Amino acid sequence: MDPSSIALQGLQRADAQLNNAAAKIANAGAASPDGANPDTVDLSKEMVALTTAQASAEANLATLKTEDQIEQRLVDLTG
Repeated sequence: MDPSSIALQGLQRADAQLNNAAAKIANAGAASPDGANPDTVDLSKEMVALTTAQASAEANLATLKTEDQIEQRLVDLTG
C-alpha cells in the first residue's frame, strides 16, 4: 500500500471514532424509547476519544502533505 491510501484509511478511522464519541455525548441523558432510565456516558472517556481522533486526523493529514511534497520534489528532479 502506498502512504496516501494508509493515511486516507487513518482519516476514515479517525472520522468514525469522532462520530461515535460525538453521538454518545449528544445522546447523554436521553431517555430510551421505552421510557427506561437514560444511559450514562463517561464524558472524560469520550473527550479522550475526541482528542485521540483529532490527533490521528492531524497525523494522517501531515502524512498526506509530506507525501505530496515528496512527489513534487521527484517531479522537479526528473523534469
